[in-house]
Amino acid sequence: MSARTVLAIGTRKGLWLASSTDRATWSLDGPYFPMEEVAAVAFDTRRSPARLLVGVMSWHWGPTLAWSEDLGATWHETKNAAIAFPEDTGAALGRIWQIQPGPEDAPDVVWAGCEPTSLWRSQDGGETFELVRGLWDHPHRPDWHPGFGGAAVHTVLPEPGSDRVTVAMSTGGVYVSEDGATGWTPHNRGITVSFQPDEAPEYGQCVHKVARDAGDPRRLYAQNHGGVFRSDDGGASWASIAAGLPSDFGFFVLASPHAPGTAWVMPLEADTRRFPIGGRMRIHRTRDAGATWTERGPGLPDGSWTVVLRDAACVDTGDPTGVYAGTRDGSVYASADEGETWSSIAEHLPDVLSLRAVELP
Repeated sequence: MSARTVLAIGTRKGLWLASSTDRATWSLDGPYFPMEEVAAVAFDTRRSPARLLVGVMSWHWGPTLAWSEDLGATWHETKNAAIAFPEDTGAALGRIWQIQPGPEDAPDVVWAGCEPTSLWRSQDGGETFELVRGLWDHPHRPDWHPGFGGAAVHTVLPEPGSDRVTVAMSTGGVYVSEDGATGWTPHNRGITVSFQPDEAPEYGQCVHKVARDAGDPRRLYAQNHGGVFRSDDGGASWASIAAGLPSDFGFFVLASPHAPGTAWVMPLEADTRRFPIGGRMRIHRTRDAGATWTERGPGLPDGSWTVVLRDAACVDTGDPTGVYAGTRDGSVYASADEGETWSSIAEHLPDVLSLRAVELP
């Protein structure tokens, strides 16, 4: 049986699933959860069959997490809410912004980053979660103010072969715990904040997304609210790699799952405009960890004034790597050759919020 690629597309008004056996022609199923916001999607391939997890926000029923083990034919939800704040916090779940399966040696662990700014850990595959109190009770939390996207943990990166977990939040910055529970320390040295009086604060950076390099688990890439950075020491220090880009503002950063030093960003015009530069949607790729960048874009549109949000882009594990981007005007673009060329695989969907791709037998 041929392998197939499945792309989960979370939007402002539901979930769609695109599938292909050649990454050239695609079929589209959906919507699932119509009129409900799907800001987080993940595939957990550590179990068989693979589990698709989605963070759903109903404007009537509120937020929840649902999962399917048959690609949407049936859905399941925890009866009394998978994620619920303890009474003593005085908080209520706003949205699930990130779902991240844990490492291979912890097959039942799933992480969730949520709004308000919080991290959650599941030990049953995502059916129930416990608040990570070490981060919630952090003395810096009163200063983690909302960005335009809300106050949320939007990046969760468990480190392979370790208990170490890196998170990023708006607007708090990057924090790291050696055990994924306690001792959360800010890791923002070198990340500048040009719009604040103190351009080099200990924390308070508006990190848009962080990705991990394929070659070294301690090498990280960050796209910030102004600034593209790389860390070679697990976030302890950062250096700008924006030289060669037409702008240092953008929303997402992706890293190759196979090729060390390969990453992608999509520069936008200055913060006050946030459009593709000159209306030309283009992606920029580095193969040397940010030392140089190359613009790529055949098949991406000109005359485009939309954007790709931080979780509306992803990569697959194919060879060569597939790259995917979904826009706020409901288009989804795919590249089967690491960003060299692009084609449209969906149009006229609602505002795309989240994308995740998986290779299935």
